[in-house]
Amino acid sequence: MADNARMDTLRIATRKSPLALWQSEHVAARLRAAHPGLEVVLVPMSTRGDEQLDRSLAAIGGKGLFLKELELAMQRGEADCAVHSLKDVPMELEPGFALPAVLERADPADAFVSNRYAGLDALPQGAVVGTSSLRRQAQLRARRPDLQLRDLRGNVNTRLAKLDAGEYDAIVLACAGLQRLGLDARIRARLVAPEWLPAPAQAVVAVETREGDARTAALVSVLEDAPTRIRIEAERALNLALHGSCHVPVAAYAELDGSRLRLEAWVGSASDGSGVRAEGEGSAEDPRALGRAVAADLLAQGAARFLG
Repeated sequence: MADNARMDTLRIATRKSPLALWQSEHVAARLRAAHPGLEVVLVPMSTRGDEQLDRSLAAIGGKGLFLKELELAMQRGEADCAVHSLKDVPMELEPGFALPAVLERADPADAFVSNRYAGLDALPQGAVVGTSSLRRQAQLRARRPDLQLRDLRGNVNTRLAKLDAGEYDAIVLACAGLQRLGLDARIRARLVAPEWLPAPAQAVVAVETREGDARTAALVSVLEDAPTRIRIEAERALNLALHGSCHVPVAAYAELDGSRLRLEAWVGSASDGSGVRAEGEGSAEDPRALGRAVAADLLAQGAARFLG
């Protein structure tokens, strides 16, 4: 009886932050609608990335910290799948895991958030801007070398509370995260391509399963968005070719136009804003080849000095 009951249940491991819970509940609602009779339950967990907020992600080991506990839960049989922000997922998964579904991409732009200033160019000399992302820091330095950049960790609401308390003149967050939490009104300006590039796979929600778990893969496959998969394959292939992680300020954005795929990328220094830029176009049938080609262009321009 227990086995039959479990066949009618899908357990989703998720982080406990409001945004992670929103994303997981969104996936759960989609799956319930697609599979009448399937019980979908969330298994909220705390991860090391959520708990260690006193240091930057780069200092404590990278974005993979948000995944480990969720993967262990799947290995122990406590969950069937996990829901992630794909930009937090390492380029190469741990052995034994797969990503059978990526959902349609939301707004990939970064958000300039401030209570006093309308945009990046409106900030006064020496204004204090909060972000812990090396990619965002590098692009801020490139645009406004006069700014004081300070680390900013915690969930979305925690970061906004620090801004509201006057600790920062502005902060930079992801538009998608604010929109998913109903906080669209906090976005003062969208930072968009080509002047500003997002993280690879930003604004994409992905479902991770155990490799070989055909039942779970079949259930979540209804969420797969093919155009998004093509775009993020190019962006992630570029990041992999550069050995990118949250230790490295890599920005990448792919756009799909019919059978053609275009990829823009930038790699730079979080300390002084210097960087190199490349773009390329290729067939949507081989997005990874385009990612590798644009990465090779960046490396030919000397990107390796930013990747140490």
